[in-house]
Amino acid sequence: MAEIKYCGLTRSEDAAFAGVLGAAYLGVIFAGGPRMLTPVRAAEVLDGCRTAARRVGVFGRALPAEIGRIVREVRLDVIQLHGDPVAADVAAVRRESAAQIWAVVRITDSLPPEVEELFDAADAVLIDARVPGSLGGNGVAVDWPALRNALAARRGERRVVLAGGLAPENVARALATLSPDVVDVSSGVESAPGIKDHARMRAFAAAVAGAAQEKR
Repeated sequence: MAEIKYCGLTRSEDAAFAGVLGAAYLGVIFAGGPRMLTPVRAAEVLDGCRTAARRVGVFGRALPAEIGRIVREVRLDVIQLHGDPVAADVAAVRRESAAQIWAVVRITDSLPPEVEELFDAADAVLIDARVPGSLGGNGVAVDWPALRNALAARRGERRVVLAGGLAPENVARALATLSPDVVDVSSGVESAPGIKDHARMRAFAAAVAGAAQEKR
């Protein structure tokens, strides 16, 4: 079954509920926008979860040393690099931290040529929609059928995280089309930016589990 990441968390009770639902990853934002937290607040939010879910920090074009400092302060397990990173950016951040690195590739209608280098440099590649003026959490999905063949040809056995417009109503279709290792949801389970709707969180987890059952 694909793993679930609930991202854009701003409340400890939402992180706790994500843990109850069996989330593999909990995401907090340091890259701007309405869900952005300070490191101190991010640690408080993530500490609300009592399970072994891994802690993900979402960063924009921050300096590698700053990323490394926040990773240590918040005790992050995964660094999610937005801001159109290249392989050299991944390498620079890796020198500052032993945390896993997910490199974000934002697309419009096709995979960029640098995705193969990112697959080699990062621990996973996260696919998201490119929306002007936004790094993510905007509820816009990529064209999954158009992406399927190109992604399958390039990923091999490498890990893929799928974000962008996922919701309880469509995550099963996304899983059937692209078979990502992780599905990353934020606005699709919210009642307002940063405020998670627990019924929708539960429905998302149920849809992912249902898709796994159908695949068997």
